[in-house]
Amino acid sequence: MIEFKNVYKSYDEKTYVIENLNFKIESGQLIVLVGESGCGKSTTMQMVNRLIEPTQGTIFIGGKDIKTIDKNELRRSIGYVIQDVGLFPHQTIEENISTVPLLCKKDKTEVHKKVLSLMGTVGLPYDKYAKRYPKELSGGQQQRIGVARALANDPDIILMDEPFSALDPITREQLQDELLRLHDELGKTIIFVTHDVDEAIKLGDKIAVMQKGKIVQFETPEELLKNPVNEFVEQFIGKNRLWKTPEMVKAEDVMNCTIIEVNPNRSVAQAIETMKKHNTTVLAVILKEDGVSNKLIGIVGANRFHGITDNTIKMKDIMKTDFIKIPKDMALTEVIRIREENNIMYSPVFDEHDNLIGIITNTSILGVLSQIMPKSEEY
Repeated sequence: MIEFKNVYKSYDEKTYVIENLNFKIESGQLIVLVGESGCGKSTTMQMVNRLIEPTQGTIFIGGKDIKTIDKNELRRSIGYVIQDVGLFPHQTIEENISTVPLLCKKDKTEVHKKVLSLMGTVGLPYDKYAKRYPKELSGGQQQRIGVARALANDPDIILMDEPFSALDPITREQLQDELLRLHDELGKTIIFVTHDVDEAIKLGDKIAVMQKGKIVQFETPEELLKNPVNEFVEQFIGKNRLWKTPEMVKAEDVMNCTIIEVNPNRSVAQAIETMKKHNTTVLAVILKEDGVSNKLIGIVGANRFHGITDNTIKMKDIMKTDFIKIPKDMALTEVIRIREENNIMYSPVFDEHDNLIGIITNTSILGVLSQIMPKSEEY
């Protein structure tokens, strides 16, 4: 774990470029620092490997104050990838990747095996690329080698300072996908700096939005999109960006949380009165055991009353029992697909403990989408 405690940085003893940072990064997380130019995101990251020293405060790695660790030892234990890659032009690709582990006096045979493995991991086969020089590789290939070099000493932490910003959009997207794959595979703790909000949302387990040396919000991409803490975050992230990333909208975001229950032995007449009283078009038929509501056995929508002339018919006789359970974290896109393919009007939503927590209707979906869809320009 990496922890910042009351960290400040100033260069003139008057103006703080970093002011009172307090946050934690859990082991194995991919954290993105994002913000406008000059907000302090690169400075924050470079304090982790002591390329920049804090003016005040303490940074801990694994509970240990990094000021107590030798600088060279610290830096060799942390992978570092920068925008301009920084490969040594006079060294082959294998020599570039081997640099740090050899400086750490690791066995040459083991280092060679590591290089062989890493080059395969980043998609540049050893036999084809190991003896080449950086100038013989494309920008995207050089950046892949930069990632391999950062991994060569098997660090627990990797720092990445706008590593993909100079690349063309196609190569950039490919490397983003590659980074996500590597992160899932290797489980490293990664601090990634970018000014690109789309990149931050795609990559980050959590995103720290920075403004004038402070972190104004540190949350998951979903939470940032749905609940920006202030106008700056809302404007910086983009008011309509949630609509551009509908996979971030989950079932729990579009469900109606008010659940009107009905006993399976209630009649049609009683159910209709209940609907009128609560201004709803759907009832959850609940089987009560020992007086506790704990089991959904059916759904009754107003549509199921069509054609019924006998108002004494019970809910258990007309309820829909083959309903599809929707997990609360299912993406809205998947919810809509299931509803369309199965011609469903009412979808019960369940939490991780299989408790009914809401019902999705066409109205509840439209109500949320109307809030996040981009508004038409007025002329």
